[in-house]
Amino acid sequence: MNQQKNLTPNVPLPMPSAPLFQVLRRAYGYLRPYWKKTAGAYIALFAVLGFNTLIPQFIRWIIDNGIAGKQMSVLTWSVLALLAMTIIKGALNYFVGLLSETASQNVAFDLRNDIQRKLTQLSFSFHDQSETGELLSRAVQDVERVRFLTGRATLRIAEGVLLLLITSIVLLVMDFKLGLLTLLTMPALVYQAMRFGSRFRPLSLQVQKQLAALTTAVEQNLRGSRVVKAFAQEKAEIERFGITNNIWLQLSNQAARMQAFNVPMLFLIANLGMAIIIFYGGSQYMEGIISMGTIVAFVSYVGNLIEPVRRLGMIIPAIAIAGAASERIFDVLDFSSQVRDEPGAKAIKKVNVRVRFEHVSFHYGRNQILKDVSFDVQPGQVVALLGLTGSGKSSIVNLIPRFYDPSAGRILVDEMDIRAMTLKSLRRQIGIVLQETTLFAATIRENIAFGNEKATDEEVIAAASAAQAHEFIMQTPQGYQTRIGERGVTLSGGQKQRIAIARAILMNPRILILDDATASVDTATEQLIHQALTRLIQGRTTFVIAHRLSTVRHADLILVLEGGTIAARGTHEELLRSSSTYRAIYNQQLKKQEETG
Repeated sequence: MNQQKNLTPNVPLPMPSAPLFQVLRRAYGYLRPYWKKTAGAYIALFAVLGFNTLIPQFIRWIIDNGIAGKQMSVLTWSVLALLAMTIIKGALNYFVGLLSETASQNVAFDLRNDIQRKLTQLSFSFHDQSETGELLSRAVQDVERVRFLTGRATLRIAEGVLLLLITSIVLLVMDFKLGLLTLLTMPALVYQAMRFGSRFRPLSLQVQKQLAALTTAVEQNLRGSRVVKAFAQEKAEIERFGITNNIWLQLSNQAARMQAFNVPMLFLIANLGMAIIIFYGGSQYMEGIISMGTIVAFVSYVGNLIEPVRRLGMIIPAIAIAGAASERIFDVLDFSSQVRDEPGAKAIKKVNVRVRFEHVSFHYGRNQILKDVSFDVQPGQVVALLGLTGSGKSSIVNLIPRFYDPSAGRILVDEMDIRAMTLKSLRRQIGIVLQETTLFAATIRENIAFGNEKATDEEVIAAASAAQAHEFIMQTPQGYQTRIGERGVTLSGGQKQRIAIARAILMNPRILILDDATASVDTATEQLIHQALTRLIQGRTTFVIAHRLSTVRHADLILVLEGGTIAARGTHEELLRSSSTYRAIYNQQLKKQEETG
Protein backbone atom coordinates (compact mmCIF):
# COMPACT_ATOMS: atom_id res chain seq x y z
CA MET A 1 0.00 0.00 0.00
CA ASN A 2 1.28 3.45 -0.88
CA GLN A 3 2.11 5.76 1.95
CA GLN A 4 -0.33 8.66 2.02
CA LYS A 5 0.70 12.27 2.34
CA ASN A 6 -1.32 14.85 4.24
CA LEU A 7 -2.07 18.25 2.80
CA THR A 8 -2.78 21.11 5.14
CA PRO A 9 -3.66 24.70 4.24
CA ASN A 10 -0.71 26.79 3.10
CA VAL A 11 1.27 23.64 2.28
CA PRO A 12 2.20 23.49 -1.43
CA LEU A 13 2.12 20.36 -3.53
CA PRO A 14 5.33 18.39 -2.89
CA MET A 15 8.10 18.21 -5.45
CA PRO A 16 9.10 14.85 -6.96
CA SER A 17 11.34 12.95 -4.55
CA ALA A 18 10.72 9.20 -4.95
CA PRO A 19 13.29 7.05 -6.81
CA LEU A 20 12.68 7.07 -10.56
CA PHE A 21 12.55 3.27 -10.74
CA GLN A 22 9.85 3.11 -8.07
CA VAL A 23 7.73 5.76 -9.80
CA LEU A 24 8.09 4.13 -13.22
CA ARG A 25 7.20 0.72 -11.80
CA ARG A 26 4.00 2.17 -10.39
CA ALA A 27 3.21 3.87 -13.71
CA TYR A 28 3.74 0.59 -15.59
CA GLY A 29 1.45 -1.04 -13.03
CA TYR A 30 -1.45 0.68 -14.76
CA LEU A 31 -0.78 -1.62 -17.73
CA ARG A 32 -1.54 -4.71 -15.64
CA PRO A 33 -5.26 -4.91 -16.54
CA TYR A 34 -4.28 -4.67 -20.20
CA TRP A 35 -1.44 -7.18 -20.15
CA LYS A 36 -2.91 -9.21 -23.02
CA LYS A 37 -2.86 -6.21 -25.37
CA THR A 38 0.63 -5.26 -24.16
CA ALA A 39 1.91 -8.81 -24.59
CA GLY A 40 0.34 -8.96 -28.05
CA ALA A 41 2.09 -5.72 -29.03
CA TYR A 42 5.49 -7.05 -27.96
CA ILE A 43 4.95 -10.42 -29.64
CA ALA A 44 4.12 -8.56 -32.86
CA LEU A 45 7.20 -6.35 -32.32
CA PHE A 46 9.48 -9.39 -31.98
CA ALA A 47 7.98 -10.77 -35.18
CA VAL A 48 8.68 -7.44 -36.92
CA LEU A 49 12.28 -7.56 -35.69
CA GLY A 50 12.50 -11.08 -37.06
CA PHE A 51 11.40 -9.83 -40.47
CA ASN A 52 13.82 -6.90 -40.23
CA THR A 53 16.59 -9.44 -39.72
CA LEU A 54 15.32 -11.90 -42.32
CA ILE A 55 14.45 -9.60 -45.24
CA PRO A 56 18.02 -8.31 -45.92
CA GLN A 57 19.21 -11.91 -45.84
CA PHE A 58 16.49 -12.88 -48.31
CA ILE A 59 17.44 -9.95 -50.57
CA ARG A 60 21.03 -11.20 -50.36
CA TRP A 61 19.89 -14.67 -51.45
CA ILE A 62 17.80 -13.24 -54.33
CA ILE A 63 20.75 -11.24 -55.67
CA ASP A 64 23.27 -14.04 -55.31
CA ASN A 65 21.01 -16.78 -56.70
CA GLY A 66 18.29 -15.18 -58.78
CA ILE A 67 20.08 -12.22 -60.35
CA ALA A 68 23.71 -13.37 -60.33
CA GLY A 69 22.61 -16.86 -61.30
CA LYS A 70 20.37 -15.45 -64.06
CA GLN A 71 17.47 -17.65 -62.95
CA MET A 72 14.31 -15.76 -63.91
CA SER A 73 11.93 -18.15 -62.23
CA VAL A 74 13.86 -17.92 -58.95
CA LEU A 75 13.86 -14.12 -59.26
CA THR A 76 10.12 -13.98 -59.97
CA TRP A 77 9.04 -16.20 -57.09
CA SER A 78 11.54 -14.60 -54.73
CA VAL A 79 10.25 -11.12 -55.45
CA LEU A 80 6.68 -12.31 -54.87
CA ALA A 81 7.79 -13.88 -51.60
CA LEU A 82 9.58 -10.65 -50.65
CA LEU A 83 6.43 -8.72 -51.38
CA ALA A 84 4.42 -11.09 -49.18
CA MET A 85 6.95 -10.71 -46.36
CA THR A 86 6.71 -6.93 -46.64
CA ILE A 87 2.91 -7.09 -46.46
CA ILE A 88 3.04 -9.37 -43.41
CA LYS A 89 5.56 -7.04 -41.76
CA GLY A 90 3.25 -4.08 -42.44
CA ALA A 91 0.32 -5.94 -40.89
CA LEU A 92 2.42 -6.80 -37.84
CA ASN A 93 3.45 -3.13 -37.48
CA TYR A 94 -0.25 -2.25 -37.59
CA PHE A 95 -0.94 -4.58 -34.67
CA VAL A 96 2.10 -3.26 -32.78
CA GLY A 97 0.73 0.29 -33.01
CA LEU A 98 -2.90 -0.67 -32.42
CA LEU A 99 -2.35 -2.87 -29.38
CA SER A 100 0.26 -0.65 -27.70
CA GLU A 101 -1.77 2.52 -28.26
CA THR A 102 -4.99 0.87 -27.08
CA ALA A 103 -3.30 -0.29 -23.88
CA SER A 104 -1.67 3.10 -23.22
CA GLN A 105 -4.90 4.98 -23.96
CA ASN A 106 -6.60 2.79 -21.36
CA VAL A 107 -3.84 3.73 -18.93
CA ALA A 108 -4.58 7.41 -19.60
CA PHE A 109 -8.31 6.71 -19.21
CA ASP A 110 -7.77 5.07 -15.81
CA LEU A 111 -5.38 7.78 -14.62
CA ARG A 112 -7.77 10.60 -15.54
CA ASN A 113 -10.62 8.80 -13.80
CA ASP A 114 -8.46 8.33 -10.69
CA ILE A 115 -7.41 11.99 -10.71
CA GLN A 116 -11.00 13.20 -11.21
CA ARG A 117 -12.24 10.92 -8.44
CA LYS A 118 -9.49 12.11 -6.10
CA LEU A 119 -9.97 15.81 -6.84
CA THR A 120 -13.69 15.41 -6.25
CA GLN A 121 -13.10 13.72 -2.89
CA LEU A 122 -10.37 16.02 -1.57
CA SER A 123 -11.40 18.55 1.04
CA PHE A 124 -11.79 22.29 0.52
CA SER A 125 -8.40 22.98 2.10
CA PHE A 126 -6.71 21.21 -0.82
CA HIS A 127 -8.55 23.23 -3.44
CA ASP A 128 -8.05 26.45 -1.48
CA GLN A 129 -4.29 26.12 -1.81
CA SER A 130 -4.00 24.49 -5.24
CA GLU A 131 -3.84 26.34 -8.53
CA THR A 132 -6.41 25.23 -11.08
CA GLY A 133 -3.93 25.47 -13.93
CA GLU A 134 -1.47 23.28 -12.03
CA LEU A 135 -4.08 20.57 -11.46
CA LEU A 136 -5.22 20.76 -15.08
CA SER A 137 -1.60 20.33 -16.16
CA ARG A 138 -1.34 17.15 -14.10
CA ALA A 139 -4.65 15.79 -15.39
CA VAL A 140 -3.91 16.52 -19.07
CA GLN A 141 -0.23 17.03 -19.93
CA ASP A 142 1.27 14.76 -17.26
CA VAL A 143 -1.20 11.98 -18.02
CA GLU A 144 -0.33 12.27 -21.72
CA ARG A 145 3.36 11.86 -20.88
CA VAL A 146 2.62 8.73 -18.86
CA ARG A 147 0.48 7.43 -21.73
CA PHE A 148 3.41 7.97 -24.10
CA LEU A 149 5.76 6.25 -21.62
CA THR A 150 3.60 3.14 -21.17
CA GLY A 151 2.88 2.85 -24.88
CA ARG A 152 4.99 3.94 -27.80
CA ALA A 153 8.04 5.14 -25.83
CA THR A 154 8.86 1.85 -24.13
CA LEU A 155 8.04 -0.05 -27.30
CA ARG A 156 10.38 2.08 -29.38
CA ILE A 157 13.18 1.76 -26.83
CA ALA A 158 12.84 -2.02 -26.94
CA GLU A 159 12.76 -1.91 -30.74
CA GLY A 160 15.81 0.35 -31.03
CA VAL A 161 17.96 -1.53 -28.52
CA LEU A 162 17.08 -4.98 -29.85
CA LEU A 163 17.46 -3.94 -33.48
CA LEU A 164 20.86 -2.40 -32.77
CA LEU A 165 22.00 -5.51 -30.91
CA ILE A 166 20.65 -8.03 -33.44
CA THR A 167 21.95 -6.08 -36.42
CA SER A 168 25.42 -5.81 -34.89
CA ILE A 169 25.55 -9.57 -34.30
CA VAL A 170 24.28 -10.36 -37.80
CA LEU A 171 26.80 -8.02 -39.46
CA LEU A 172 29.70 -9.54 -37.53
CA VAL A 173 28.56 -13.07 -38.32
CA MET A 174 28.11 -12.29 -42.03
CA ASP A 175 31.59 -10.79 -42.40
CA PHE A 176 33.59 -9.96 -39.29
CA LYS A 177 35.95 -7.39 -40.84
CA LEU A 178 33.30 -5.59 -42.87
CA GLY A 179 30.91 -5.75 -39.93
CA LEU A 180 33.52 -4.28 -37.60
CA LEU A 181 34.26 -1.43 -40.02
CA THR A 182 30.54 -0.76 -40.46
CA LEU A 183 29.93 -0.70 -36.70
CA LEU A 184 32.61 1.98 -36.27
CA THR A 185 29.99 4.54 -37.32
CA MET A 186 27.36 3.21 -34.87
CA PRO A 187 28.73 5.00 -31.76
CA ALA A 188 28.71 8.30 -33.69
CA LEU A 189 25.15 7.60 -34.89
CA VAL A 190 23.96 6.80 -31.36
CA TYR A 191 25.82 9.79 -29.89
CA GLN A 192 24.28 12.23 -32.36
CA ALA A 193 20.80 10.80 -31.75
CA MET A 194 21.19 11.01 -27.96
CA ARG A 195 22.71 14.49 -28.12
CA PHE A 196 19.85 15.72 -30.25
CA GLY A 197 17.25 14.10 -27.99
CA SER A 198 18.72 15.57 -24.81
CA ARG A 199 18.66 19.07 -26.33
CA PHE A 200 15.47 18.87 -28.33
CA ARG A 201 13.23 17.37 -25.64
CA PRO A 202 13.55 20.29 -23.17
CA LEU A 203 13.11 22.72 -26.05
CA SER A 204 9.98 20.94 -27.22
CA LEU A 205 8.63 21.16 -23.66
CA GLN A 206 9.29 24.90 -23.70
CA VAL A 207 7.39 25.13 -26.98
CA GLN A 208 4.45 23.24 -25.44
CA LYS A 209 4.49 25.41 -22.31
CA GLN A 210 4.55 28.54 -24.41
CA LEU A 211 1.69 27.18 -26.47
CA ALA A 212 -0.21 26.65 -23.21
CA ALA A 213 0.56 30.26 -22.28
CA LEU A 214 -0.85 31.35 -25.64
CA THR A 215 -3.98 29.31 -25.03
CA THR A 216 -4.35 30.81 -21.55
CA ALA A 217 -3.94 34.33 -22.93
CA VAL A 218 -6.64 33.74 -25.54
CA GLU A 219 -8.95 32.18 -22.94
CA GLN A 220 -8.49 35.07 -20.50
CA ASN A 221 -9.13 37.62 -23.22
CA LEU A 222 -12.31 35.81 -24.24
CA ARG A 223 -13.53 35.52 -20.66
CA GLY A 224 -12.57 39.08 -19.80
CA SER A 225 -13.59 40.68 -23.09
CA ARG A 226 -16.10 42.97 -21.38
CA VAL A 227 -13.54 44.18 -18.86
CA VAL A 228 -10.94 44.71 -21.60
CA LYS A 229 -13.37 46.82 -23.61
CA ALA A 230 -14.70 48.63 -20.55
CA PHE A 231 -11.20 49.80 -19.63
CA ALA A 232 -10.17 50.40 -23.26
CA GLN A 233 -7.29 47.94 -22.97
CA GLU A 234 -7.63 46.34 -26.42
CA LYS A 235 -4.30 47.69 -27.65
CA ALA A 236 -2.45 46.67 -24.48
CA GLU A 237 -3.89 43.15 -24.63
CA ILE A 238 -2.97 42.82 -28.31
CA GLU A 239 0.60 43.91 -27.54
CA ARG A 240 0.80 41.56 -24.55
CA PHE A 241 -0.42 38.66 -26.65
CA GLY A 242 2.04 39.61 -29.40
CA ILE A 243 4.95 39.32 -26.95
CA THR A 244 3.80 35.85 -25.85
CA ASN A 245 3.23 34.81 -29.45
CA ASN A 246 6.69 36.05 -30.45
CA ILE A 247 8.34 33.95 -27.74
CA TRP A 248 6.51 30.89 -29.11
CA LEU A 249 7.68 31.78 -32.64
CA GLN A 250 11.32 32.08 -31.55
CA LEU A 251 11.21 28.74 -29.71
CA SER A 252 9.49 27.05 -32.66
CA ASN A 253 12.11 28.41 -35.07
CA GLN A 254 14.87 27.18 -32.79
CA ALA A 255 13.27 23.72 -32.72
CA ALA A 256 12.94 23.76 -36.51
CA ARG A 257 16.65 24.65 -36.89
CA MET A 258 17.66 21.80 -34.60
CA GLN A 259 15.57 19.31 -36.55
CA ALA A 260 16.80 20.66 -39.88
CA PHE A 261 20.38 20.06 -38.71
CA ASN A 262 19.88 16.71 -37.00
CA VAL A 263 18.26 14.68 -39.79
CA PRO A 264 20.95 15.43 -42.41
CA MET A 265 23.63 14.80 -39.77
CA LEU A 266 22.21 11.36 -38.98
CA PHE A 267 22.02 10.51 -42.67
CA LEU A 268 25.58 11.77 -43.13
CA ILE A 269 26.86 9.44 -40.42
CA ALA A 270 24.81 6.57 -41.82
CA ASN A 271 26.10 7.31 -45.31
CA LEU A 272 29.65 7.19 -43.99
CA GLY A 273 28.90 3.66 -42.89
CA MET A 274 27.45 2.88 -46.30
CA ALA A 275 30.50 4.42 -47.98
CA ILE A 276 32.70 2.08 -45.94
CA ILE A 277 30.52 -0.84 -46.95
CA ILE A 278 30.66 0.07 -50.65
CA PHE A 279 34.37 0.84 -50.69
CA TYR A 280 35.69 -2.02 -48.58
CA GLY A 281 32.89 -4.41 -49.55
CA GLY A 282 33.34 -3.51 -53.22
CA SER A 283 37.06 -4.33 -53.07
CA GLN A 284 36.26 -7.60 -51.32
CA TYR A 285 33.68 -8.41 -54.02
CA MET A 286 36.13 -7.70 -56.82
CA GLU A 287 38.56 -10.07 -55.15
CA GLY A 288 35.81 -12.67 -54.99
CA ILE A 289 35.80 -12.81 -51.18
CA ILE A 290 32.16 -11.72 -50.67
CA SER A 291 29.11 -11.64 -52.89
CA MET A 292 27.16 -8.64 -54.18
CA GLY A 293 24.19 -9.82 -52.16
CA THR A 294 26.25 -9.48 -48.98
CA ILE A 295 27.03 -5.85 -49.78
CA VAL A 296 23.36 -5.06 -50.43
CA ALA A 297 22.38 -6.82 -47.19
CA PHE A 298 24.91 -4.73 -45.26
CA VAL A 299 23.48 -1.52 -46.79
CA SER A 300 19.93 -2.64 -45.92
CA TYR A 301 20.85 -3.36 -42.30
CA VAL A 302 22.49 0.04 -41.83
CA GLY A 303 19.52 1.78 -43.48
CA ASN A 304 17.16 -0.02 -41.12
CA LEU A 305 19.03 1.36 -38.10
CA ILE A 306 18.74 5.07 -38.88
CA GLU A 307 15.12 5.70 -37.86
CA PRO A 308 15.05 3.51 -34.69
CA VAL A 309 18.30 5.08 -33.45
CA ARG A 310 16.97 8.59 -34.18
CA ARG A 311 13.80 7.83 -32.22
CA LEU A 312 15.86 6.28 -29.43
CA GLY A 313 17.72 9.54 -28.95
CA MET A 314 14.48 11.47 -28.54
CA ILE A 315 12.64 8.94 -26.39
CA ILE A 316 15.26 8.15 -23.74
CA PRO A 317 15.32 11.75 -22.36
CA ALA A 318 11.52 11.58 -22.30
CA ILE A 319 11.69 8.74 -19.76
CA ALA A 320 13.01 11.07 -17.04
CA ILE A 321 10.36 13.65 -17.91
CA ALA A 322 7.65 10.98 -17.84
CA GLY A 323 8.96 9.83 -14.46
CA ALA A 324 8.61 13.35 -13.07
CA ALA A 325 5.12 13.57 -14.62
CA SER A 326 4.19 10.24 -13.01
CA GLU A 327 5.24 11.42 -9.59
CA ARG A 328 3.32 14.67 -9.99
CA ILE A 329 0.22 12.57 -10.69
CA PHE A 330 0.85 10.19 -7.80
CA ASP A 331 1.42 13.12 -5.44
CA VAL A 332 -2.21 14.10 -6.07
CA LEU A 333 -3.51 10.53 -5.87
CA ASP A 334 -1.67 9.92 -2.58
CA PHE A 335 -2.98 12.96 -0.75
CA SER A 336 -5.08 12.04 2.23
CA SER A 337 -8.10 14.32 2.50
CA GLN A 338 -8.34 16.10 5.83
CA VAL A 339 -12.11 15.62 5.76
CA ARG A 340 -13.19 12.04 5.12
CA ASP A 341 -15.46 9.37 6.46
CA GLU A 342 -14.26 8.19 9.85
CA PRO A 343 -14.03 4.43 10.54
CA GLY A 344 -17.47 3.18 11.53
CA ALA A 345 -19.27 6.29 10.23
CA LYS A 346 -23.01 5.73 9.86
CA ALA A 347 -25.31 6.77 7.04
CA ILE A 348 -28.17 8.83 8.45
CA LYS A 349 -31.51 8.90 6.63
CA LYS A 350 -33.29 11.85 8.21
CA VAL A 351 -32.62 14.35 10.97
CA ASN A 352 -34.95 16.62 13.01
CA VAL A 353 -32.68 18.95 13.12
CA ARG A 354 -31.01 20.22 16.27
CA VAL A 355 -27.52 21.67 15.76
CA ARG A 356 -25.10 22.28 18.59
CA PHE A 357 -21.57 23.69 18.59
CA GLU A 358 -19.57 22.66 21.65
CA HIS A 359 -16.41 24.70 22.29
CA VAL A 360 -15.52 24.74 18.61
CA SER A 361 -12.24 26.30 17.49
CA PHE A 362 -10.99 26.40 13.93
CA HIS A 363 -7.55 27.13 12.53
CA TYR A 364 -6.89 27.79 8.87
CA GLY A 365 -3.19 27.24 8.47
CA ARG A 366 -1.59 29.27 11.25
CA ASN A 367 -4.53 31.62 11.62
CA GLN A 368 -7.16 30.96 14.26
CA ILE A 369 -10.56 31.82 12.77
CA LEU A 370 -12.94 30.60 15.50
CA LYS A 371 -12.23 30.52 19.24
CA ASP A 372 -14.28 28.39 21.64
CA VAL A 373 -17.63 28.90 19.89
CA SER A 374 -20.67 27.29 21.51
CA PHE A 375 -24.36 27.63 20.69
CA ASP A 376 -27.46 25.48 20.49
CA VAL A 377 -30.05 25.71 17.68
CA GLN A 378 -33.40 24.00 18.03
CA PRO A 379 -35.17 22.30 15.09
CA GLY A 380 -36.89 24.79 12.81
CA GLN A 381 -35.09 27.85 14.10
CA VAL A 382 -33.63 30.52 11.83
CA VAL A 383 -30.15 31.65 12.87
CA ALA A 384 -28.70 34.87 11.47
CA LEU A 385 -24.91 35.25 11.57
CA LEU A 386 -23.83 38.85 11.74
CA GLY A 387 -20.39 40.43 11.90
CA LEU A 388 -17.68 42.26 10.05
CA THR A 389 -15.60 40.64 7.30
CA GLY A 390 -13.29 38.02 8.79
CA SER A 391 -15.31 37.59 11.96
CA GLY A 392 -15.93 33.87 11.28
CA LYS A 393 -19.44 33.77 9.77
CA SER A 394 -18.51 31.73 6.69
CA SER A 395 -16.35 29.41 8.80
CA ILE A 396 -19.34 28.42 10.92
CA VAL A 397 -21.52 27.52 7.93
CA ASN A 398 -18.58 25.72 6.27
CA LEU A 399 -18.07 23.53 9.33
CA ILE A 400 -21.66 22.24 9.41
CA PRO A 401 -21.45 20.24 6.12
CA ARG A 402 -17.84 19.34 6.97
CA PHE A 403 -16.19 21.33 4.23
CA TYR A 404 -13.60 21.65 6.98
CA ASP A 405 -13.26 19.98 10.38
CA PRO A 406 -12.87 21.97 13.60
CA SER A 407 -9.45 22.12 15.22
CA ALA A 408 -11.06 21.59 18.63
CA GLY A 409 -14.51 20.89 20.00
CA ARG A 410 -17.31 19.14 18.19
CA ILE A 411 -20.47 19.79 16.19
CA LEU A 412 -23.56 17.71 16.88
CA VAL A 413 -26.69 17.16 14.83
CA ASP A 414 -29.46 15.53 16.85
CA GLU A 415 -26.94 14.72 19.58
CA MET A 416 -24.68 12.89 17.11
CA ASP A 417 -21.19 14.10 16.25
CA ILE A 418 -21.22 14.89 12.53
CA ARG A 419 -17.87 13.10 12.20
CA ALA A 420 -19.71 9.90 13.10
CA MET A 421 -21.92 10.37 10.01
CA THR A 422 -20.90 9.57 6.46
CA LEU A 423 -20.18 12.71 4.46
CA LYS A 424 -22.69 11.82 1.76
CA SER A 425 -25.57 11.24 4.16
CA LEU A 426 -24.75 14.40 6.14
CA ARG A 427 -24.60 16.60 3.06
CA ARG A 428 -27.81 15.08 1.72
CA GLN A 429 -29.52 16.74 4.69
CA ILE A 430 -28.14 20.18 3.82
CA GLY A 431 -29.17 22.66 1.15
CA ILE A 432 -26.60 25.35 0.44
CA VAL A 433 -26.59 28.60 -1.49
CA LEU A 434 -22.99 29.78 -1.53
CA GLN A 435 -21.91 33.41 -1.58
CA GLU A 436 -20.37 32.93 -5.03
CA THR A 437 -23.03 31.29 -7.16
CA THR A 438 -21.66 28.45 -9.26
CA LEU A 439 -23.64 27.40 -12.30
CA PHE A 440 -22.60 25.00 -15.04
CA ALA A 441 -22.62 25.37 -18.82
CA ALA A 442 -25.78 23.30 -19.15
CA THR A 443 -29.55 23.85 -19.31
CA ILE A 444 -31.40 25.77 -16.62
CA ARG A 445 -33.22 22.56 -15.70
CA GLU A 446 -29.97 20.63 -15.31
CA ASN A 447 -28.59 23.36 -13.04
CA ILE A 448 -31.68 23.34 -10.81
CA ALA A 449 -31.77 19.53 -10.64
CA PHE A 450 -28.02 19.24 -10.01
CA GLY A 451 -28.48 17.85 -6.49
CA ASN A 452 -31.53 15.76 -7.39
CA GLU A 453 -31.19 14.40 -10.90
CA LYS A 454 -34.28 12.18 -10.52
CA ALA A 455 -36.54 15.18 -9.95
CA THR A 456 -39.57 15.44 -12.21
CA ASP A 457 -40.32 18.48 -14.35
CA GLU A 458 -43.15 19.38 -11.95
CA GLU A 459 -40.76 19.32 -8.98
CA VAL A 460 -38.19 21.45 -10.83
CA ILE A 461 -40.86 24.01 -11.75
CA ALA A 462 -42.18 24.06 -8.17
CA ALA A 463 -38.68 24.71 -6.81
CA ALA A 464 -38.10 27.46 -9.38
CA SER A 465 -41.44 29.03 -8.55
CA ALA A 466 -40.64 28.97 -4.84
CA ALA A 467 -37.37 30.75 -5.59
CA GLN A 468 -39.21 33.30 -7.74
CA ALA A 469 -37.27 32.09 -10.80
CA HIS A 470 -40.04 30.52 -12.89
CA GLU A 471 -41.21 33.77 -14.49
CA PHE A 472 -37.84 34.87 -15.87
CA ILE A 473 -37.01 31.29 -16.91
CA MET A 474 -40.14 31.15 -19.08
CA GLN A 475 -39.02 34.36 -20.77
CA THR A 476 -35.78 32.74 -21.98
CA PRO A 477 -35.72 31.33 -25.56
CA GLN A 478 -36.26 27.67 -24.60
CA GLY A 479 -37.52 27.96 -21.06
CA TYR A 480 -36.06 25.32 -18.76
CA GLN A 481 -34.12 23.81 -21.69
CA THR A 482 -32.26 27.05 -22.33
CA ARG A 483 -28.52 26.53 -22.08
CA ILE A 484 -26.70 29.09 -20.02
CA GLY A 485 -23.12 30.20 -20.67
CA GLU A 486 -20.10 29.12 -18.71
CA ARG A 487 -20.49 30.07 -15.02
CA GLY A 488 -23.95 31.39 -15.90
CA VAL A 489 -22.50 34.40 -17.71
CA THR A 490 -25.70 34.86 -19.73
CA LEU A 491 -27.74 35.48 -16.56
CA SER A 492 -27.83 38.43 -14.21
CA GLY A 493 -26.54 38.14 -10.66
CA GLY A 494 -30.05 37.98 -9.25
CA GLN A 495 -31.13 35.34 -11.75
CA LYS A 496 -28.13 33.16 -10.95
CA GLN A 497 -28.83 33.51 -7.26
CA ARG A 498 -32.46 32.47 -7.67
CA ILE A 499 -31.50 29.38 -9.68
CA ALA A 500 -29.03 28.47 -6.92
CA ILE A 501 -31.81 28.88 -4.35
CA ALA A 502 -34.13 26.70 -6.46
CA ARG A 503 -31.38 24.06 -6.58
CA ALA A 504 -31.19 24.05 -2.79
CA ILE A 505 -34.97 23.96 -2.44
CA LEU A 506 -35.31 20.96 -4.75
CA MET A 507 -33.10 18.89 -2.46
CA ASN A 508 -35.76 19.27 0.27
CA PRO A 509 -33.03 19.63 2.90
CA ARG A 510 -33.44 19.48 6.66
CA ILE A 511 -30.79 22.19 7.11
CA LEU A 512 -30.63 25.32 4.98
CA ILE A 513 -27.44 27.35 4.69
CA LEU A 514 -27.84 30.68 2.94
CA ASP A 515 -24.48 32.35 2.59
CA ASP A 516 -25.48 35.91 1.73
CA ALA A 517 -28.14 34.32 -0.49
CA THR A 518 -29.94 37.55 -1.39
CA ALA A 519 -26.90 39.76 -1.82
CA SER A 520 -27.21 39.87 -5.61
CA VAL A 521 -30.93 40.59 -5.94
CA ASP A 522 -32.88 43.82 -5.86
CA THR A 523 -35.21 44.76 -3.04
CA ALA A 524 -38.37 43.65 -4.84
CA THR A 525 -36.93 40.24 -5.73
CA GLU A 526 -35.55 39.86 -2.23
CA GLN A 527 -39.00 40.34 -0.77
CA LEU A 528 -40.43 37.67 -3.07
CA ILE A 529 -37.64 35.26 -2.15
CA HIS A 530 -38.17 35.88 1.54
CA GLN A 531 -41.88 35.16 1.14
CA ALA A 532 -41.01 31.80 -0.42
CA LEU A 533 -38.31 31.04 2.14
CA THR A 534 -40.67 31.83 5.01
CA ARG A 535 -42.84 28.93 3.88
CA LEU A 536 -39.91 26.66 3.05
CA ILE A 537 -37.99 27.01 6.32
CA GLN A 538 -40.87 25.54 8.32
CA GLY A 539 -39.51 22.46 10.06
CA ARG A 540 -35.98 23.18 8.85
CA THR A 541 -33.04 24.61 10.71
CA THR A 542 -31.73 27.59 8.75
CA PHE A 543 -28.44 29.44 8.97
CA VAL A 544 -28.25 32.77 7.16
CA ILE A 545 -25.23 35.01 6.79
CA ALA A 546 -27.11 38.27 7.11
CA HIS A 547 -26.49 41.60 5.43
CA ARG A 548 -30.07 42.87 5.32
CA LEU A 549 -32.34 44.09 8.05
CA SER A 550 -35.22 41.88 6.91
CA THR A 551 -33.08 38.80 7.57
CA VAL A 552 -32.11 39.63 11.14
CA ARG A 553 -35.60 40.84 12.08
CA HIS A 554 -37.16 37.49 11.27
CA ALA A 555 -34.39 35.38 12.83
CA ASP A 556 -35.10 33.32 15.96
CA LEU A 557 -31.49 33.73 17.00
CA ILE A 558 -28.84 36.24 15.96
CA LEU A 559 -25.21 35.41 16.61
CA VAL A 560 -22.99 38.48 16.54
CA LEU A 561 -19.44 37.43 15.72
CA GLU A 562 -16.35 39.46 16.49
CA GLY A 563 -12.79 38.21 16.09
CA GLY A 564 -13.87 34.57 15.85
CA THR A 565 -15.94 34.62 19.04
CA ILE A 566 -19.63 35.16 19.74
CA ALA A 567 -19.80 38.70 21.05
CA ALA A 568 -23.57 38.64 21.56
CA ARG A 569 -26.62 36.47 20.91
CA GLY A 570 -30.37 36.98 20.98
CA THR A 571 -33.22 38.38 18.89
CA HIS A 572 -33.18 41.71 17.09
CA GLU A 573 -35.05 43.54 19.87
CA GLU A 574 -33.02 41.88 22.64
CA LEU A 575 -29.70 42.77 21.05
CA LEU A 576 -30.71 46.38 20.42
CA ARG A 577 -31.19 46.70 24.16
CA SER A 578 -28.26 44.62 25.42
CA SER A 579 -25.39 44.65 22.88
CA SER A 580 -23.34 47.70 21.99
CA THR A 581 -21.61 45.67 19.24
CA TYR A 582 -24.95 44.84 17.63
CA ARG A 583 -26.14 48.42 17.93
CA ALA A 584 -22.95 49.61 16.21
CA ILE A 585 -23.47 47.16 13.32
CA TYR A 586 -27.15 48.10 13.17
CA ASN A 587 -26.39 51.81 13.00
CA GLN A 588 -23.60 51.37 10.43
CA GLN A 589 -25.13 48.77 8.12
CA LEU A 590 -28.80 48.11 8.78
CA LYS A 591 -30.46 51.32 9.92
CA LYS A 592 -30.21 52.91 6.45
CA GLN A 593 -32.26 50.01 5.05
CA GLU A 594 -34.94 50.73 7.62
CA GLU A 595 -34.96 54.42 6.77
CA THR A 596 -35.04 53.82 2.99
CA GLY A 597 -37.34 50.80 3.17
